Amino acid sequence: MKILLIEDELPAAKQLSKMLLAYNANFNILETLDTVSGAVRWLNTFPLPDLIFMDIQIADGLSFDIFRQVEVRAPVIFTTAFDQYAVQAFKVNAVDYLLKPIDPEDLNRALEKIENQRIAPQFDFESISRFFKKESYKDRFLVKTGQQLAFLQAEDIAFFRSSDGLTQGYTFNGKKYFIDHTLEELDRLLDPRDFFRIGRSMSIRLNSIKTIHPHLNGRLKLDLNPAAPEEVFVSRERVPEFKAWLGG
Repeated sequence: MKILLIEDELPAAKQLSKMLLAYNANFNILETLDTVSGAVRWLNTFPLPDLIFMDIQIADGLSFDIFRQVEVRAPVIFTTAFDQYAVQAFKVNAVDYLLKPIDPEDLNRALEKIENQRIAPQFDFESISRFFKKESYKDRFLVKTGQQLAFLQAEDIAFFRSSDGLTQGYTFNGKKYFIDHTLEELDRLLDPRDFFRIGRSMSIRLNSIKTIHPHLNGRLKLDLNPAAPEEVFVSRERVPEFKAWLGG
């Protein structure tokens, strides 16, 4: 099997190569690439490998950018220290998604899957369901309270609000904490079944909504619990998606 590695950490690349050759000494590690641009050039130049291992955060960006620049028909196994990319990974040619440090048994299972089943590039529903069953979304935040740091559970947050470049999380008991994430980042980190981005400056939790009122220009006005510092509206452009979200 001809294998291409896309990994910007040399020790990790060496360890993965060692594990692959321990599984099958006849594997051919074609090359190790550490950038998106280098991977795109390689894939546009050389014949397709049988399998690609991709780290997600590499030297010049996210490896997902490779798929926007070149068609990748080979099966891909993603390797990363972060589990929040699982859903995005399975939108491309992901056969599996291995968390670092890579467990040899997980690697062996992924390789057996490819060798025995001859999986073509597609969604692997067994693997993705495994990630949904574990912590796929952020469930707590580290926040500052006075001179101390504390954990704030996502389930205790009624809504997030962006103001003057800062993100604030408001809990159901009316307390406010500063969060070290932008709303755009929270869109990816939070479970979309629980939180919805109603506009540029606010994301709300489903059970924070008390009442919904039709408003001018096709917008919706919301009463939240706890009350927000200002009136809360769902922008007209987001109303159809908001209604679909409410309906589950």
